[in-house]
Amino acid sequence: MAARLARLPNTLRLAGVRFMGNEYGSGAGKGGGTGGSIREAGGSFGKMEAAHEEQYFRKLQAEQLKRMKEHLGEEIEHHERSIKQHKEAIERHKKKIGQLKHEEDQNKK
Repeated sequence: MAARLARLPNTLRLAGVRFMGNEYGSGAGKGGGTGGSIREAGGSFGKMEAAHEEQYFRKLQAEQLKRMKEHLGEEIEHHERSIKQHKEAIERHKKKIGQLKHEEDQNKK
């Protein structure tokens, strides 16, 4: 189980997108960086680059969410198997206790 939890942080990393101005691709941002020469120039190329960047991060986030759902599904299956095994063990122990009580009652007679 520890190995499963060690993989989890990689699936939880969600990509963030920075705004470079009031509108995507409109030029340099307020954070002190320019955002690249195309963005700095602004115009339709800057907007196109920003749209491509947004699309990339949306796809990345969708893939990460998909992997996270798969991981959680595996965790659920693992715990359901554990529950089943524990229930079977409980039933075996109850049966054994019943047999021991029966033997004890037989020995008292």
